[in-house]
Amino acid sequence: MTPVITGFECSPDRGRGLARDMRIRWAFEEVGQPYAVRLLSFAEMKQPAHLARHPFGQIPTYEEDDLVLFESGAIILHIAERHAGLLPDTATARARAIGWMFAALNTVEPPILDLQVAMVLESDKPWHGDRLPAVKARIRDRLQQLSDRLGDADWIDGGFSAADLMMVSVLLRLKSSGLVNDYPNLAAYVARGEARPAYRRAFDAQLAVFEAASAGG
Repeated sequence: MTPVITGFECSPDRGRGLARDMRIRWAFEEVGQPYAVRLLSFAEMKQPAHLARHPFGQIPTYEEDDLVLFESGAIILHIAERHAGLLPDTATARARAIGWMFAALNTVEPPILDLQVAMVLESDKPWHGDRLPAVKARIRDRLQQLSDRLGDADWIDGGFSAADLMMVSVLLRLKSSGLVNDYPNLAAYVARGEARPAYRRAFDAQLAVFEAASAGG
């Protein structure tokens, strides 16, 4: 069975490749495996059929035969463990790559998501002006630490892996803020990720969905 993932029928990111199904698309493109996409409206995401796949009513999900997964990190790890191309060959290097996947999701992404919440949902709150600098300071701390670790290397730990796929995906959420540009090696790192043919194929596929939805609306 061809794996089926879920994605937004009309993505709130307006085709910028930030929705989390983009990460799954990119992973499939890197390992050269076919996949299908079930597009959902926001209303359909809260219906019983989708809640059976994802108890929190979000995307993406992954279905293959009797296996159903949710959470982008878990899905990408599953793909990487089944197909060559996203994890190193040696056990120690694989373990480090998986550790960096968790770091991207659990250490680097949370303050970035805080910034998005502050900018989109809290801009009219009386404490917004006080909170925003603190949120950005936490992000800069993480970016500096990541920049120091990356140094002049192309990828986070040896060759490109699922760790870089996840980290680049997370850092792309800062693109509109310009914060990454303060760290030239991180900006170049993100650009290398975006330049990968697999990323471009995934981005174009997700953008085509948004453009079709916009034309139909």
